[in-house]
Amino acid sequence: MPNDIPLYPKELSWLSFNERVLQEVEDESVPIIERVRFLGIFSNNLDEFFRVRVADVRRLAAFARGEQQKKHFAKLLGQINERVLRLQRRYARAYAKVLAGLGKEDIHVVKESKLTQRQRKFVEDYFHREVLPELEPFFIDDRETMPLLNEARIYFAIQLQLKDGSLRCAAMDIPTNTLSRFVLIPPREGRREQVYIVLDNIIRACLMEVFRDVLPIRSARAYMFKISRDAELELGEQITQNLVDRMEKSLKRRRRADPVRLAYDAEMPQTLLNLVKEKLKMGRYDTYTPGGRYHNSKDLMKFPAGAARHNYKPLVPLPTLPCGESAFSHIRRADRLYYYPYHDFRAISNLLASAAIDPQVREIRINLYRVAKNSQVVAALINAVRNNKKVVAVVELRARFDELANIHWSEELRDAGVEVVYGVPGLKVHCKLISIIRREEGQTRYYSHLGTGNFNENTARIYCDFSLLTSNQALGRDVYNVFELIRSTRRRPVFQHIAVSPLTNRAALMQAIDREIEAAAQGRRAELFFKCNNLVDSQMVERLYRAGAAGVKVRIIVRSMCTLVCETPGLSENIQVISLVDKFLEHARVYIFHNGGEELIWMSSADLMTRNLDHRVEVTFPIIQSVHRGIVRKILELQWSDNQKARILDAGQSNRRLASNTPRGCRAQDAIYRYLKQHSTA
Repeated sequence: MPNDIPLYPKELSWLSFNERVLQEVEDESVPIIERVRFLGIFSNNLDEFFRVRVADVRRLAAFARGEQQKKHFAKLLGQINERVLRLQRRYARAYAKVLAGLGKEDIHVVKESKLTQRQRKFVEDYFHREVLPELEPFFIDDRETMPLLNEARIYFAIQLQLKDGSLRCAAMDIPTNTLSRFVLIPPREGRREQVYIVLDNIIRACLMEVFRDVLPIRSARAYMFKISRDAELELGEQITQNLVDRMEKSLKRRRRADPVRLAYDAEMPQTLLNLVKEKLKMGRYDTYTPGGRYHNSKDLMKFPAGAARHNYKPLVPLPTLPCGESAFSHIRRADRLYYYPYHDFRAISNLLASAAIDPQVREIRINLYRVAKNSQVVAALINAVRNNKKVVAVVELRARFDELANIHWSEELRDAGVEVVYGVPGLKVHCKLISIIRREEGQTRYYSHLGTGNFNENTARIYCDFSLLTSNQALGRDVYNVFELIRSTRRRPVFQHIAVSPLTNRAALMQAIDREIEAAAQGRRAELFFKCNNLVDSQMVERLYRAGAAGVKVRIIVRSMCTLVCETPGLSENIQVISLVDKFLEHARVYIFHNGGEELIWMSSADLMTRNLDHRVEVTFPIIQSVHRGIVRKILELQWSDNQKARILDAGQSNRRLASNTPRGCRAQDAIYRYLKQHSTA
């Protein structure tokens, strides 16, 4: 593979994705509370970006060998910081417009300086009753380093002017972990309105009270800041029960990891900012992001106000199981293909609940990567053990930012008698499989789930994912054998119908692309139609360039990162890429090949990333039934036809919309729901 193929930097592509999120904030046709939530999503995304992707670049810059490599990564960090600052400025403008929009709906978020006398009395009472007991300020001007700060929290840097004219500097955690960030306060006299004040501004309004009994203070001013730490975990390769202990220790080290970003109120005095930087001991490759007086805007995802008209109309999931029919007879009659959140996720939880009490079920095997807080899936597995079923749960402890939750679930499952498998040495287990073994007429029969998303009731309400339930015995044996592979990597089962990372997935995808290239070279029709979250694997990008150059028509829907440089003469003029950001998060992976007219439709838990193809256990599986292939093709064509929420990922990833919003336009997520509702077979 050539080393000099054009690649758009994946980190800048990710920022282009977050710009698409910001465009939803800026779109005044989006209901106002949904725009507020998109503000929170943008902020939360950016936090994770610095913890993971920027931290990775920073490490590469710090340990780069040779001056050329150091310059490359230093330049990339500079480009990232420049792009982030531009987005932050847009974010600030969008934030102000959203606040104004809320005001037009009689929903107000007020500063402490705008309180009426009645409101100030309420705020002061609330401060002394609820807030002051939670506050623990500490001085930072008389210590060598800052005490350990929690990156999930926000802090005030406080400048105190004493009555003798001298200055003291302190810091303080804003206790959003115990108190609501948004506090409802009385409306203005004679008004019918909702008025909120953020917890930060309650503290600002009463800041002198925090120090009054400690120092003779003339004035006090507070400026918010927060940090992001490197989220990389250090783990050995041995996968045993000891992994739980090592994971817990590694998570503790993560809390002490180097800061990689300081976000702060741009109004903070330079002397105070310099002091904070000095005490945090941040380095030359770290990022400093000035912004407004508010940070941790991810809290806006849970903004408490708003009426029905301020939100998207709730979607009523389509039914997945007819009344009076068992889940197993329903699946045995025909394979079932579901697409969440349009279909009811209870297809999964009800299947497991039925399996837990079915006398004919002998064994249940499942992958758990991210599960809901009050998981019905886990409850069903535990109940299956109570009913003398053998249950094997592969729990991936290394699911980033869900590590603690997965440690909890693994211990709860193990204590209940479930056989818990922690994964494969050196590989994350990311596939989405269930294997249910049932005795029917004296024979073993497999019922299987293959999907693109997690077994999580909460995210299934907002993540678009496919789910195939099948009694196909050949697929069932393949699924069962994936669990055998995970339980013992010494086994090398032969898979008849699925491709498995890291063994055969890359090769299967490459060979299927090569068949299209060969067809195009022979003058026959050749097409690829892909949908994924990320396209960043350089070998895959190079092969897609080759396909486009050979005359293969290539269409790709990418939610997030795309390093393929699109629509460039002599390189990718036959390749088109779009992205969709709307009320539901596009999460499915689908790979369609024309295949000489005998169309192949594959689904996968794997994105087109090196980690998914080479360093994880992933499964790509075929959609066999023609009716299901038609449904999947229709869904992707509707997404490709979207001219309201789709953006073009051109060579510069400028996020141009496909067309203006018109009454005759297509909004894919609404159109898909109507289509599935008309063709529901449950």
